Amino acid sequence: MIKYLLRRLLGWLLMIVVATNLTYFLAWGFLHPRSNYVGRRPPLSDEEIEKLLAPRGLSEATPLLERWWNWFTGIVLRWDWGVSPVGQSVNDQVAYRMWVSAELVIGGTIIAAVLGIALGVYTASRQYKLGDRIGQATSIITMNINIVVAALGIVLLAIAFNDLVGTRVFFVTGSGSKNVEGFFPFIVDKLQHLTLPTIALVVISYAQYHFLQRSLLLDNIKADYVRTARAKGLTKPQAVRKHALRTSLIPVATQLAFTIPTVFTGGILTESIFGWNGMGRYFTDTISKNDVHGVVAIAAFGAVLTAIGAILSDIAVVVLDPRVRVS
Repeated sequence: MIKYLLRRLLGWLLMIVVATNLTYFLAWGFLHPRSNYVGRRPPLSDEEIEKLLAPRGLSEATPLLERWWNWFTGIVLRWDWGVSPVGQSVNDQVAYRMWVSAELVIGGTIIAAVLGIALGVYTASRQYKLGDRIGQATSIITMNINIVVAALGIVLLAIAFNDLVGTRVFFVTGSGSKNVEGFFPFIVDKLQHLTLPTIALVVISYAQYHFLQRSLLLDNIKADYVRTARAKGLTKPQAVRKHALRTSLIPVATQLAFTIPTVFTGGILTESIFGWNGMGRYFTDTISKNDVHGVVAIAAFGAVLTAIGAILSDIAVVVLDPRVRVS
């Protein structure tokens, strides 16, 4: 198992390096850092713009291969991913924003997965009964709600609730308040900021796990090994829990593992609505500001998360399927 994971890790590492360097050349084909200084008042001369861009490795007067080599050696030797056209450190931006996104999306993803799986098991065990029909109808509705609509609706409800109780229970924007001292006040403040965006993410994303888990479990409930287990004396809930559920969890676990990169870098609208300065907003900022180094860093970050998701998926399959563990 360890040798297998090491081989997979080395393979993904090679792909990350190739994809990151390819993204660097593609970014230079579409982004132009010089445009950040065009149209300023008072205007800057070409020489002044060159003096700002050249030390940052963003001058188009420097040959592309030389720019790439300086950038690549900076990463290898100093782990320096460069700076933006306006002088912001890419390392500092990613280091800060990745944790902001983690606070927002990890909890929401886990809650959505647990809720969807539990609902999938419940509805599959009661196929075509009232609980199944209500659960499916609710999931169909929530699955088709846009994140903007869901977020704005939740914000309006939170504002109304705050007005009703006469105090601010839920914060609508921001990831935290300033000057909060003490462990418990910090936790309470963080929960007040996390609650609304987490609910929004759960509402729009749990249904995919619900329908996938339900369909897979329905297939496995009718399998021969489940019938054999019931013939040996197990009740239907016992057979589902000990045999059918474990097998049907494998595709769900795989899908969950591969959602890691998308939940980190894809929460653009959620972060914009709730005022979180995470990786999603940073992604849009880097493109709008022609930040070549920032775009490449985000691409590398997404590639690393994809590799982590793939490795976690392999581990989940081994844990859930004894046949894979034996082989």
